[in-house]
Amino acid sequence: MPGLFIIAHAPLASALKQAAAHCFPEAAQHVQILDVPPNLPIDEVEAQARLLLGLAEASDSRHEVLVLSDVFGATPCNVVQRLADGVRVKVITGVNVPMVWRALNYASEPLEAVVTRAVAGGAQGVMQIASSRPHNQAIQPTHDQDHRHHQQ
Repeated sequence: MPGLFIIAHAPLASALKQAAAHCFPEAAQHVQILDVPPNLPIDEVEAQARLLLGLAEASDSRHEVLVLSDVFGATPCNVVQRLADGVRVKVITGVNVPMVWRALNYASEPLEAVVTRAVAGGAQGVMQIASSRPHNQAIQPTHDQDHRHHQQ
């Protein structure tokens, strides 16, 4: 079962882990994250990522990790690109909540399958939606004495 590591500009990695815990509370406990603060030297970011990925010392060659990063070409992605070998450690950039949920949902599959499912989930989670109410949904009369529409 591959591990999951999220590295992103602070506080996105933490927020994504919280979103993961919303649907996958037990699995989210095992998600490693690294929030990269502004102005942290790249060498320090790499050292922290290496440690969290278990690459600081000779690690078990069977250990696989899927790394999710926020923006291609930015520091978090650049750091993990240097650490990923493309076999045991694979990187996907453009992370979003559907991608994280899909990766956790299929975490019992081999790494390559998790990569495929995570990319599909991330892409399918991005869509333009109608900016108005669908035609079959009329405005419901309200019993609110102030006639306010409440949204949650």
